[in-house]
Amino acid sequence: MYFVQPETSDLEIRKHEQNFNLKSNYSQVSEFILVGFPDKLEFEILLFCFLLFLYIVTIFGNCLIILLVWRSSRLHTPMYFFLANYAFMEMFLSCIITPKVLIHLLSKRKSISYAGCMVQSYCFFVLGTADLILIAMMSYDRYIAVCNPLHYIIIMRRFRCGLLVALSWLGGFLSVSIPSIFKAQLPYCGPNIINHFFCDSVPLIQLVCADTILLQMIDFCLFSLVIIGSLIFVTITYTFILMTVLRIPSVTGRKKTFSTCTSHFTIMIIAYACSIFMYVTPRHGHSLEVNKVVSAMMSFIIPVINPFIFTLRNDQVQNAVHDIIKQVRSIP
Repeated sequence: MYFVQPETSDLEIRKHEQNFNLKSNYSQVSEFILVGFPDKLEFEILLFCFLLFLYIVTIFGNCLIILLVWRSSRLHTPMYFFLANYAFMEMFLSCIITPKVLIHLLSKRKSISYAGCMVQSYCFFVLGTADLILIAMMSYDRYIAVCNPLHYIIIMRRFRCGLLVALSWLGGFLSVSIPSIFKAQLPYCGPNIINHFFCDSVPLIQLVCADTILLQMIDFCLFSLVIIGSLIFVTITYTFILMTVLRIPSVTGRKKTFSTCTSHFTIMIIAYACSIFMYVTPRHGHSLEVNKVVSAMMSFIIPVINPFIFTLRNDQVQNAVHDIIKQVRSIP
């Protein structure tokens, strides 16, 4: 007994030392290093110019949509109210990611604080989730407009449209807040290098020095519920829309009716395809490098093409632009 007791004490001492070191390491991780792009000066300068151009076009294009919907009386309809809110979300989403990426491209130390990383990740997923829910709300608007046009104005009142947008934001906050709280409380005791250009969930969880099975399950279930649930809702609404359009006797009438849904349908396909690939499919099926390419499309490309998709083939928006230009020219 005399020889066993000291060994037991040594084990307990080692255990306390390990716990102390773990807590010390956890407290020392105050920032993360983002290594999303190759560290070559020529490439970084070229990429900076390209992303800066996309960022300027994104801000200008989405601000233009919001301004047109606000100023033009012919765009004061539920469809364009949803479109203006969607443009605001896309612009805000770009502002969360792009400025930090541009700063990192011009600096040698590509770091982000612990708090900044958590806030960036939280805001990105809140907006991304709200985006998908709003797309589902927009499909409901198109369903009422096509399948029940006589009661469209009564059903899609201003209060109901505002409520649907508020529910989109609320759905984003509720579905992202729970895993974000868990993620912020986990120990990050090194390394602190994130293989991404922003604080995405997958590479961030890989840096946790604790068991993350429960968090990954929560993430997967919530992402699947939002993405697959809203996709099923959109599929059902567009099935009814397609059935209604096919019952229209004239070809011209079918084209005119379905043309009001084409821009929304295009954005829907792109958004859901990227989201399902990133957060619903098994993670071992694709590498982080592929994830970064899809994330770059979601963060830089989609926000900049949305204004063009919604305006190039939309006569009402084009007429609203002409009206604004005439108003500007008439100012002495």
